[in-house]
Amino acid sequence: MGLKVALQMDPIGSVNIDADSTFRIAYEAQTRGHTLFFYTPDKLAYREGRVVARGFPIELRLEQGNHVSYGDELEVDLADFDVVWLRQDPPFDMGYITTTHLLDMIHPKTLVVNDPFWVRNFPEKLLVLKFPDLTPPTLIARDLETIKAFKAEHGDIILKPLYGNGGAGVFRLGPDDRNLASLHELFTGINREPLIAQKFLPAVAKGDKRVILVNGDPVGAINRVPLAGETRSNMHVGGRAEKVELTARDLEICAAIGPTLRDNGQIFVGIDVIGDWLTEINVTSPTGIQELERFDGTNTAAKLWEVIEAKRA
Repeated sequence: MGLKVALQMDPIGSVNIDADSTFRIAYEAQTRGHTLFFYTPDKLAYREGRVVARGFPIELRLEQGNHVSYGDELEVDLADFDVVWLRQDPPFDMGYITTTHLLDMIHPKTLVVNDPFWVRNFPEKLLVLKFPDLTPPTLIARDLETIKAFKAEHGDIILKPLYGNGGAGVFRLGPDDRNLASLHELFTGINREPLIAQKFLPAVAKGDKRVILVNGDPVGAINRVPLAGETRSNMHVGGRAEKVELTARDLEICAAIGPTLRDNGQIFVGIDVIGDWLTEINVTSPTGIQELERFDGTNTAAKLWEVIEAKRA
């Protein structure tokens, strides 16, 4: 039986259909007989006891630039849907958080993927703090002297915004770097949030592994290799995706975090592993499933829908 599926995401008309994970998930849903409705987060609203969204029924095609057809614009009650995908990209700001509060009101009668309560309480750079034995030395702080002390202890560190994404605002500060105070001034002048610092892991030169988990179980991984002279390996900033196998350490990490993800409704998760260390657990809008499918044939989208269909049965 087909499901009614709503996609809360960034504009679908401009996505790269050969790379975008949400498009691949949506197209898989369509091939399985589910109907699709698309809306952007700014069109989500609460009105007099109902959670509504204004958007469009859509049909998808594998033709870049001609990959979506829109029906007539409609306002829908999201409680009438079987599944809502929470898939807009971060930053994880108050606008993003507000959408999780609204979607909380219809979940779990309408299955929201991932569970919005735990998306809100599992920010990617904070959830790893539950697993200190798996992570490199990590600091969450806003105070400059505290960050200086951490750098003095570890020498070579990565400093980045706590709620950033896509590699934006990520800096490596080596032992002789003198820019910490200036960067702190820059970051704290932009917002009131703390920063995250981690000990630099030289193994990043060989890549930053994205491991995909479905309902707490690993299904595969890709390796993201930074450009020459670049610390960041994110594909948004030019990182190159490569085929890679899961190691015993990767499986150990997944076994440790899997029950937490599964028990809290985090069906689609992407973790970042550098060398032997877990650096992030991405629950908001993880990516990488198209690259994984090209490298080893793993249809992550199908695995996701198998889990969702079983929950809706």
